[in-house]
Amino acid sequence: VQFVESGGGLVQPGGSLRLSCATSGFTFSNYGMSWYRQAPGKVRQLVASLNPAGRSANYADSVQGRFTITRDNAKNTVYLQMNSLKPEDTAVYYCNFRTVGPRSSWGQGTQVTVSS
Repeated sequence: VQFVESGGGLVQPGGSLRLSCATSGFTFSNYGMSWYRQAPGKVRQLVASLNPAGRSANYADSVQGRFTITRDNAKNTVYLQMNSLKPEDTAVYYCNFRTVGPRSSWGQGTQVTVSS
């Protein structure tokens, strides 16, 4: 199982970014997928989840209405469109299965920094 996140960067408050996560090593279309983030000194938190068909999404209250999770099952890739970014969105962003545990493997993540 492999997750390779990309698309992060430095953006001003109010800006947008689109994150991508290329996956391999499993049958992508069978699994719900999620984006997580971890800010310095804080625990990793769930940001958004999407069911295998890509029709049912859930979001953390802090990103509801600003972030959109989508997936392309033909490309084994999950995306996170982030709009109206705030400084508190600054974190390393990871993708993984919708359900993770202590032994779950993680990619390297992609750094998102929101600052003027």
